[in-house]
Amino acid sequence: MLITRRIKGDHMLNVAGHKERYRLRRLRRLAMVLGPIAAWVWWRLLTDREIVPLPTLPENAGLWIPFALLFLLIGVIMIVPMLVNGRSPHVIFMPEQIEVGFDDVKGLGDVLGEVQHTLQVFLDHRKFSGQLGGRPRRGVLFEGPPGTGKTHVAKAMAKEAGVPYLFVSSTSFQSMWYGMTGRKIRAFFKALRKTARRDGGAIGFLEEIDAIGTKRGGLGEFSAGKVAAALGRETSPSMSEGVGGVVNELLVQMQSFDEPTTGIKIRNWMGGRVNRFLPYARRIKMKMPEPSNILLIGATNRAESLDPALLRPGRFDRILHFDTPSRSARRELIEYFLARKAHDPTLDNEATLDELSASTMGYTPASLERLFDEALLLSLREGREAFTLPDVRRARMEVEIGLAQPTEYTHAERNTIATHEAGHAVVAHLVGESRRLEVLSIIKRRSALGLLAHSPTEERFTNTATELVASIQISMGGMVAEEIFFGESGSGPAGDLKAATDVAVVMVGSLGLGDSLISFNTLEGGLLGGNIANKVLGDKASRAAVDRILEENKDAVTRLLSANRHLVEALRDALLKYEELIDDEILEVLNGADPINKVAAPGVVVDLRPQPDITHEGPAPLPTGGGSDK
Repeated sequence: MLITRRIKGDHMLNVAGHKERYRLRRLRRLAMVLGPIAAWVWWRLLTDREIVPLPTLPENAGLWIPFALLFLLIGVIMIVPMLVNGRSPHVIFMPEQIEVGFDDVKGLGDVLGEVQHTLQVFLDHRKFSGQLGGRPRRGVLFEGPPGTGKTHVAKAMAKEAGVPYLFVSSTSFQSMWYGMTGRKIRAFFKALRKTARRDGGAIGFLEEIDAIGTKRGGLGEFSAGKVAAALGRETSPSMSEGVGGVVNELLVQMQSFDEPTTGIKIRNWMGGRVNRFLPYARRIKMKMPEPSNILLIGATNRAESLDPALLRPGRFDRILHFDTPSRSARRELIEYFLARKAHDPTLDNEATLDELSASTMGYTPASLERLFDEALLLSLREGREAFTLPDVRRARMEVEIGLAQPTEYTHAERNTIATHEAGHAVVAHLVGESRRLEVLSIIKRRSALGLLAHSPTEERFTNTATELVASIQISMGGMVAEEIFFGESGSGPAGDLKAATDVAVVMVGSLGLGDSLISFNTLEGGLLGGNIANKVLGDKASRAAVDRILEENKDAVTRLLSANRHLVEALRDALLKYEELIDDEILEVLNGADPINKVAAPGVVVDLRPQPDITHEGPAPLPTGGGSDK
């Protein structure tokens, strides 16, 4: 807050003083232009002459005027599109048009402090460069996943600085006409310099800068030329000329912030011609342009794909990473959004706020706001003007998994799905000590006929070997439950087996938790690429290690569920009755399960669930949740 107060105080004098000087200069220029015109008008009035004599047309004007207008219209149609196509595609927002400030920026932590410091130097650039001898920061790169607040922070910076904000999407620079992309980039930077000189400063924002700033030279080490050579084809050096030309233009323009104005260029040109005839001691001194107070902000979620020259000092020499908010940051964001949306007062309780912040791990600020908007829509649909905690939970289900699609299952299929999901839940309850059961359902959502949603009780970023094994066992719970109760399993466990295999592959190929400490990540993908699953399962010994891990954990789950059959039966019966259990309802059923109660299982069950797509693409991720049948 101290930095914010300073920004709004003394450091605003540079920008305000610059604006006042330029306002007075514009008034003087206007007076110089309008003065002679006003004097001429008064002279015409005092001498009783017509102010503006109207021209007279010849008698045959009706014959040639239509043709002249036609040719003029054709010329306009041909020339105007060319002129418009080369204009800068930016949208300018004045400070009074921007509604967000630093008070509306939440959940950024130290990143916000660095942003405020950058803005402080931007506003006090004269002192920083003139008195202290520093070089003001001209470019800042905001890097992070979508929805983490990059555009939001840039708008807040322009609002706090009191300078215009020039927003442009990098894809709008691209044009089908050769050379027009570079022309649009030049036009944008020209508008940025002009605005900065007029208003004492300007902030330019390039959204998705990776669209025009990707690395030059093809595909890196394994370039397009090597690929073409491997395929027996010839390549042309001009293949990457388009990308390289755009990046080159962007690099040049980022060095043009202090380019002299047209007036200074004309004055220096005339002075240079005169200096040819003057002795060295009496030559006219060339005028230097005033530094333009410009801050250029680029935003991307693929910083690694940018050309290295863009990241050197003098360009985007400061990279700020916008990550998904932590638990405490989410708590701050949730309080901010709740204060601006109609909600039930019970949501302001400490326990409820802690629950919401814990259950939204991985949510960005944008996705949190969307979650509350969806909850508000649900409440309005039911005739209420404030949303409640059940509305938030329901909205979270719809956002993450999809809308509920009630389906008429056969009796046998409904029993199978309930048993399958109950098996997942019982294993998660028994082996997932650090996990919280959130939703257990047999209501169809998207391609999932049933699901178990569970999350870690604590926000963690690593997994132990025990937790990895537990995630495999949770995935096996549905398949084993079907085998115990019906003597066989069907197509339902296909997704579970894929999830379990993914974890086992990572254990063997990356983490050294199999029979070997060799990491398959050291192998290059080759011409056609390849992920770790291809590498591990393509090796006979490693494939056997993966199979052994899966078999051992399946046997462990079989013993576990056989000893706790009553828990599966209790959850199955509850699902058949209520179709969906949430949070404490799951634990109430488990705690109230009677080990003596036995329910006879039907003899034949047909599982009609569709086969999922089992193609494997990309490396297997470490599980942060898991066990749900999707």
